[in-house]
Amino acid sequence: MDDAGPQGSSEQIWSVVEFTRRYRLAKREENRLLMLYGPTASLRDLLANAQRHSFIPQPTSS
Repeated sequence: MDDAGPQGSSEQIWSVVEFTRRYRLAKREENRLLMLYGPTASLRDLLANAQRHSFIPQPTSS
């Protein structure tokens, strides 16, 4: 069996801007990924390095 077939979905090259819009990431995260990879990156790299920031307030200790 030959492994030289089409690339898997994780090897696809994506636009960083399109990735951040599709996954509803913050503009700050978009800018971080653009600085890290430039305008395009593999889906595997984007999924491994994207960070979602929680909007849920953390409890404060008294």
